[in-house]
Amino acid sequence: MKLTTRGHYSVKALLDLSLQAREQPVSVNAIAQRQDLPAAYLEKLLIELRRAGLVKSVRGAQGGYQLARSSAQISLGQILEAVGETIDPLPRHQPDAEQAEDWVTFTLWNRLHQKLKEALYSISLEDLYYDARSWQAAQGEDAIFIV
Repeated sequence: MKLTTRGHYSVKALLDLSLQAREQPVSVNAIAQRQDLPAAYLEKLLIELRRAGLVKSVRGAQGGYQLARSSAQISLGQILEAVGETIDPLPRHQPDAEQAEDWVTFTLWNRLHQKLKEALYSISLEDLYYDARSWQAAQGEDAIFIV
């Protein structure tokens, strides 16, 4: 599995939202500036995340984005899926049954893929949030958090 820019930026944006005050929407430009991301690209990703029900948007001068549900209810797997990331390292076809080595390799990758998928869906945004806060506390109060 390779994490593309789409997946990386999406996780960074949602983690940034989880680190902000939950009552107020956060602007795309504020997230982009804090995380050093291109705002136009980030806007497109947030639209996809909104369609997937992971964030909600608020219009107006004080508008922006908020998490649509608690960070404990959003998994890394859901985020990556929402922006079209694939975690599938397997070929799209079954190997020839006569080729034992290919079958063994296929079976091994199939099992590894399943474990990877389980892991991505078991790690919540809340888990990353607490990891980030712990790191931030260890760095001192002046530390600026960039995912």
